[in-house]
Formats: sequence, C-alpha cells, structure tokens
Amino acid sequence: MWWETSLIETTVTRQYVCSQLIPEEVERLDKPLGFGDGLTDGTYWEWIEKAKRIFLILADLGIPDQIFGIIDDSWDDSDLPIALDQIGRLALTPTRDDRVAKKFYARQFHYLVNYIDKGQHIVYQDDELIPVVVDRRPGLANNPVDRVSLPNRPGEAFSRRRFPLGTGPGMMTWDVILNEINSTRNLQSDHLASYYGSYIHQGVAYVIFTHSSDFNLKSLLSTTAGPLKSIPKQDRRRMMMNWIHCLTDTLCYIHRRSRSHGNIKPSTILFCSNNYVFYNNMSRLCGEASVSASEKAVFDRESYDFAAPEQWYRPSTNSHRRTLMVQRSSAASTSSDSTTFSISRGGSDTTSNPSSALHTPNPLLDPQAADVFSLGCVILELISLLMKRTTRAFASHRAAKHKLAGRGGAVLDSSFHKNPGQVESWMTSLAKDAAKKEDAVFRGIAPMLHVVTRMLSVLPQERPTAQEVEQAMYKILTEKCGIAEPHCVHQYGELDINLRLANLQMHDQQDGNFNIATKKQPTSPSSRPGSRISLHSRSVSTADGGERAHMLQDVRASHARPNWQTSPIHSNSQAYIMGTN
Repeated sequence: MWWETSLIETTVTRQYVCSQLIPEEVERLDKPLGFGDGLTDGTYWEWIEKAKRIFLILADLGIPDQIFGIIDDSWDDSDLPIALDQIGRLALTPTRDDRVAKKFYARQFHYLVNYIDKGQHIVYQDDELIPVVVDRRPGLANNPVDRVSLPNRPGEAFSRRRFPLGTGPGMMTWDVILNEINSTRNLQSDHLASYYGSYIHQGVAYVIFTHSSDFNLKSLLSTTAGPLKSIPKQDRRRMMMNWIHCLTDTLCYIHRRSRSHGNIKPSTILFCSNNYVFYNNMSRLCGEASVSASEKAVFDRESYDFAAPEQWYRPSTNSHRRTLMVQRSSAASTSSDSTTFSISRGGSDTTSNPSSALHTPNPLLDPQAADVFSLGCVILELISLLMKRTTRAFASHRAAKHKLAGRGGAVLDSSFHKNPGQVESWMTSLAKDAAKKEDAVFRGIAPMLHVVTRMLSVLPQERPTAQEVEQAMYKILTEKCGIAEPHCVHQYGELDINLRLANLQMHDQQDGNFNIATKKQPTSPSSRPGSRISLHSRSVSTADGGERAHMLQDVRASHARPNWQTSPIHSNSQAYIMGTN
C-alpha cells in the first residue's frame, strides 16, 4: 500500500484512533495539552490531527499509547523524517531500545513518500522509499530497460533506464545525463517514448520514459506477435495502415520542433501489448549511452541497411544528371495507381567501401532528410508485412545483385541505399499483388509506394519533408483506403494553414488519382527547417549556388476537422494540436 496524503487523512479518523487506544487513553483525547502552562486550550485529539503520520508509525510498532508523551514534547509530522540518532529523544520505550528506534526510522518513510510527477527530478535519501514498482516477471530480469509503474499514475506503464553515476567504465556523470534530459524533455508526443521524470538514489540515476514496449518492429517482422494475431483480419490491416500515418505524423512533430530522430529503424519502432506504436526516444539515454566500447566496435548491420545514403557516402551533385532523374521519376509517377516505380538516383557516385566513407565528413548532411529516408524504408517493410512478405525475403532480394559464384566472401550488402533497382522491383511486385486484392485497404498500397519512392531519393533535397509525407498519407488513407478518420489527426495554426494553401499546388486527376507536385519557392535568408515560415519546406542549396524548396500539395485541405479532436499533450503549443486516437 502506498500512503498518499489523502489516504492518511481518511485513515486516521477519530474512530481509528480510539480503536488503537484503551478506554482510559480515549478519555484523555479531549483533555487539554499537558504543556503550555494553560496558555493553550488545544486538546490531544486536535494535536493528533497534526501528527497523523507519527500515530500511524506508533500503531505499526504496537505502541500507539506513546502518542501522548510525544505530543507533550511538541513533536508533529513537520518534524519528519527524524534522523536515526535523534529518535531516542522521542522516548518510545522506558529504556533505550535500538531495535525499536531502527523500526521507527525505517517505517517513517512509508508515510513520507515523495511521488514523481511529470517533468520532475528528485534526489532521494538512501533510506527513502522510492514510489516506483518494477515488473519482476520472469524474462524481464537483467534487462537494461525496466518496465515500471507509478502509484500516482495508476493504469499507466513506463520504461526506466539506470545509469550508475561516475567517470569509470559503464558510468555517466550527472552533467551528461542532465544535458540529455534537457535536450529531450520538451518533446512530448503520444507516439514517442517521451521523458516523464527522473531521480537519483544510492548513487544511481534513473530516467523514466512514457510507454513500455512489449515488442518492436524488428521482432514483428520475424514473428507475428500474439496480440496482433488475435485481431480480425480487416481490423489488423486498417491498424497497420494507421501505424504508418502515426509514424509519419510523429516525425512531422519532431521536425517541427527543429529536431531530428536520427535512429529510425525497425528495432526503434516499438509496440505496447495493445499494439500501440511509438518511436523509441532519440536521446542517448535510450540508446547508445549504455553500450560498451566493445559493442560499439561491432558493425551495426541494421543501422547501415536503413540509413540514408549521405550518412555513409557523399552523393554527387551533378545538376544535369539530377534534372534528368527528377523528370524521369515524375513521369513514372503521374498516376498514383501505376505499378512502375523509379527512385531518383540524383547522379550519386557511391563508394565501393561504405564503411570507410563513414568517417568522411559530409557537410551536406540534413538530419531531417535522413529521417525521411529511413522512415521510407520502415514504411516499405510495413507494407511488405501487410502483403505477407517476409523481411528475410526482402533482404535477400535487395542483395541479389551482389551474389557471386563460388563460396565465401564478404556479407552481401542488403541496404536500401545501395540497391535502389532491387527496391523498385520489389515495390512493383507489391503493387501488382495489391491490385488483385478486393479489400479497400489495398487500394492505397500503390499510391503509398509512390510516396515512398520520393522518400528514398538518393539526394536529400529531392525527398519530401515529413509534413508533406504525412499529408500524402492522410489523403491516401481517407480517399483510397476508406479510413474515414486516421489516427493522429493534427491541426496547425491558422497562419500555417494559410501559408500552406498559398504555396501548394493542387493536382487532382480526373480519374480520382493524385500525384505529388513540387513547386519552386523563393526563400528568405531567415527561413530554415522547422521554422513557422518554412514548416512544410526544406530549403536546399543547388549546384548553381541558389536555393529551392520542395512543396507538396495540401492533400487534406478538403477534410474539415471536428473541434473535439484535441488532446492536452500538446496544449502548450498554439500551432500543434493533437487529435484523439
């Protein structure tokens, strides 16, 4: 039992106190206090109302009658906690009894619980009771991430990370942890493991994040999770399409805060037991902080496969080649139902040894554009899962062009960025299979793959922004898949909407299809990614030294939002209002 103040108040009533005392002591409750020489007209009962915690401790120790002597010495709850070497002054027993003193000292912390509220950091004393319940079920032991619950937040599950404080191996200084907390505490989203609170106890720092994952996308791609199997087929398909919109919308929120995730891959896409999807937090506190030097030295195949090309080598900026590829890509994507896909290569000159290029600085790196590429890879994996294709088969298909006769040799390169041709043929196969399905959900597969094609462009400046992707996905779900109101429907401020309507082109086809349109837009020197003026565009440098920005049509302009679709999680932001899920 966790003794909150309200529970203490309702427990220590006149009836409860009388039940703990003998009749002679009950009569004494209404008598004047034995100190003060008649200068006070207060009674013992009135004083007990200021010492309810002390009375509960005495009752636990089996000596409730000692409350009168403690009151005569003017002790009350404001004196708690009492140091162990000072408890003798309470005169709990006729003679000194260290055993009783230690029990009183330990028990007092059960009634002095300092609960962790949202956004709060607490430094606990070594003997304090920590109001965190750790899930000790088999299989969860020795896990770097604890599944925990908080008594003051019933019904919610959280994850907790542990960081021994210090400068030795496997330790972190408090300054480093504090910097990481400050960098992520303002990012609060329903589909992001967000900072909840933190505390220090016995030389260890603990950081608590919202949500607790039961599995991730990497494991889901290998083995269908039990909670997912139990869902009816039609509901499961719609839920997976909603996952895609939730992920794109949350990335849009992160980018609007002038941040980037930087680590989007299947193992960082997490799920609760109710199939609720969310990103792992991008802070070091959720990822690389607890990785040892030996583990860092091991090649991270997953990170490489899902990374943007510019994170491993520097793409060429051959403007003539890029122009040809953009024209060819646009021509191939005229119809959203087309089963032909062409990823813009942008004239990239890839290196044959990407691991060595990892250490080559890339001044053109746009972390938000890299996020879009990685999310495109994840979306393609989700669509493949929806179409009942295995991730192993997809990886083998991507690496097929690297297979050589004979045995041995290096591990085949199955990355998305080194195998655009194989990715294109895989998308074509998915689109053709989806066209044979009768379920309305599958009508959105081909249009969605065309959006992914743009997301996987080799050159960062040729990719759509996160907001453009979210808008396109919203239109696909509502107009193609028959999902009337997708999860995570957000509205933006009136100024942002007016800017978007003024700058975006509308290209609706007569047959009901749509295509992603771009429009050159002059940019001001102060315009930058994430600002309110350029929230839906990413300014990029061109080969001739100028600037251009990619715009996407306002695919949701015709869909009005009910006023009730708000959530308090972003109530502090006037330009970002979260809808209900």
